[in-house]
Amino acid sequence: MSRSSKKGPYVDQKLLKKLGKLDKDGKTVVNTYTRSSEISPEMVGFTIGVHNGKKFIPVTIREEMVGHRLGEFSPTRHFVRHGGKIQRELEQKTAEATAEATKETAQTKT
Repeated sequence: MSRSSKKGPYVDQKLLKKLGKLDKDGKTVVNTYTRSSEISPEMVGFTIGVHNGKKFIPVTIREEMVGHRLGEFSPTRHFVRHGGKIQRELEQKTAEATAEATKETAQTKT
């Protein structure tokens, strides 16, 4: 269920206060734990470190991000591919095949 439009968007006041003290250089990272805070137009141009549960992911705020939540740009899960030993062997064979194909195309061009 979404937040009531009567209440307005949730923006962390501490975060806005920290950003108000900085210049829009984009190099200084402000760390925050509030993933639920909505991105407001005042945040555009700043770099915010959003905590994903383990570390802070730097997110540079752009114009098209306004209205979204900070947590949307800091994934909390890291995908580890499936397959194990058999999958690695298949990937190695395909890598060798593409390497041979690039060698052949390079030789035919010269």
